Amino acid sequence: MNAKPHRNTIFVEDALVLTHEAHEAAQYVLRVQAPHCAAHAEPGSFVHLSCDPMLPLRRPLSIMRVDPRAGWVEFLYKAVGYGTGLLARRRPGETLSVMGPIGRPFEPHPQRRRPLLIGGGVGIPPMVFLADRLRRQPDYRPFAILGSEVPFPFHPRPSQIMLPGIPEGAIAAMPLLEDWGIPSRLASLQGYAGCHEGYVTDLARRWLQALPAETLAEVECFACGPHPMLAAVASLAHEFNLPTQVSLEEYMACAVGGCAGCTVRVNTPDGPAMKRVCVDGPVFDAETVEFGTH
Repeated sequence: MNAKPHRNTIFVEDALVLTHEAHEAAQYVLRVQAPHCAAHAEPGSFVHLSCDPMLPLRRPLSIMRVDPRAGWVEFLYKAVGYGTGLLARRRPGETLSVMGPIGRPFEPHPQRRRPLLIGGGVGIPPMVFLADRLRRQPDYRPFAILGSEVPFPFHPRPSQIMLPGIPEGAIAAMPLLEDWGIPSRLASLQGYAGCHEGYVTDLARRWLQALPAETLAEVECFACGPHPMLAAVASLAHEFNLPTQVSLEEYMACAVGGCAGCTVRVNTPDGPAMKRVCVDGPVFDAETVEFGTH
């Protein structure tokens, strides 16, 4: 396997496709052998990978899981365009050029021991990665709320972990998180069995309202998903005075800060500024992002 560092922290690797699973609604879980990326990735970071030898431009994918010892990196993505459509055709045994890990990751604060993780659609992967990291630190007690308007890329099962404020019928959970001992709940407007019928923020509000003041003071929110969802999460966090970090998703050409095609408007101590999602983010303080400019 060939690998060379880019800017000392980003590696370009010829990554072997290990598994590539297809799920409903053109969703795919891709696992590749990329040991340098696996060793350096942090929750919230992403890769820029080649989808096909005949397609020069890469595509950004959020990292869902890594195993530094085994050297693999896993992604969940949806085939929505030409590039990811080509990527969906790649088979185990083939190789992809993977550039990563890229970007500013999530930074949980030790005094906020009850992280609330909110993921929507292809914003679910960073939440899974963050949950995996937090479960290895016994002081944290995370809770994940995941939403989707297409069938989830896993088979939900009833949660065995009870939570305050959650409606009685909202019992569907992500099996992987449940196996890790992390409570989760699923939300959708599509009437899926066991899922909360509503938005992820509706479910989050119910949980937050049920917490005593001393517990609420330990909550920190992390989110990734479509911009309208992130704007709603930021509003909810402001309502409950919660520190919140959001991972933004933007179209990217270079992913290393050169083209400035992924800029967003962010408020800084010196006034509004345009920041590059790829290298200044993708994780930002929700209070600083001007969601109305997207």
